Amino acid sequence: MSAETVLFDAPGPRARRRHLVLTILGVVIALGVLWLVLTKMASANQLEGYMWSPFVTDPEVWTQYLLPGLWETLKAAVLSVIFAGIFGILFGMGRLSANRWIRWLSGGVVEFFRSVPVLLMMIFFFFGWFADAAWLPNEYAPLFGVVLALTLYNGSVIAELVRSGVHSLPKGQSEAGLSIGLSPGQTLRLIQLPQALTAMLPALVGQLVVVLKDTALGTIILYPELLTAAKTLGSAYANTVPAYLVVAVIFIVLNYTLTRVARFVESWLKRRGHTSGPLTTTEPNIVQGGAEPGEPAAAGERMVAAAAHARRARRDDEG
Repeated sequence: MSAETVLFDAPGPRARRRHLVLTILGVVIALGVLWLVLTKMASANQLEGYMWSPFVTDPEVWTQYLLPGLWETLKAAVLSVIFAGIFGILFGMGRLSANRWIRWLSGGVVEFFRSVPVLLMMIFFFFGWFADAAWLPNEYAPLFGVVLALTLYNGSVIAELVRSGVHSLPKGQSEAGLSIGLSPGQTLRLIQLPQALTAMLPALVGQLVVVLKDTALGTIILYPELLTAAKTLGSAYANTVPAYLVVAVIFIVLNYTLTRVARFVESWLKRRGHTSGPLTTTEPNIVQGGAEPGEPAAAGERMVAAAAHARRARRDDEG
């Protein structure tokens, strides 16, 4: 029996009719909401051609507003993803440490920054630290506030994903590492963590999408990201609603592209994990260890005893 039939039975005639009715009802509701929105926009003259023409006819809309805002958004997102990944892996491994103090300290840091809203951290870091820092140029203060807040929050979420991902692995994974002589830390780094990251890839991708969207919160601390660019563009061309809609479409395209790339990477990792290694004709080496004697150990002892007996017999014949 396949997994699909276990988790979800094939719908019968009545269920199929019910699904069809619900689908039609959902489409009708969506079309009704869209019609209502378009009607409101038309009554407010938001669908007039002159409101949308600057996006096609005026190159400065892109070169002076949208593209610079997109660059700032991507820059903050990439920096936050890199630092949050490092933070999450380190503190996730800290939460799995055998040392009680490291485990408690890592858990306290992770739980604290998971509980504080991202916007509150941005405001605190910007106005309470970076805006008045003599060592930091003023134009970089908003970027530092956005990146640090996103790093701490999303890094804490990634740390929790790492911890839960490692705990979800079969217990035999850690036992296998310990049985071949690896320490608990080496077992975590070399065996458990790679498998956990691969298994958690969909959740990690979802967190990356959150990072990209949360960069828009930087508009509160004057960071010139894409949402700030839309606000400035709407004021300059008197088309605020079209500017926000265009930026919303850009965000949708970015997030969808990121999701598709992550799905490709996930499928590639799965194919790579199920691919067998190269064939070899080398005979395996059997090493007699110091474990409790079982059947293999007893067979090895018999082979050693037989070889010793044969050597003694040859010496006797030669004597």
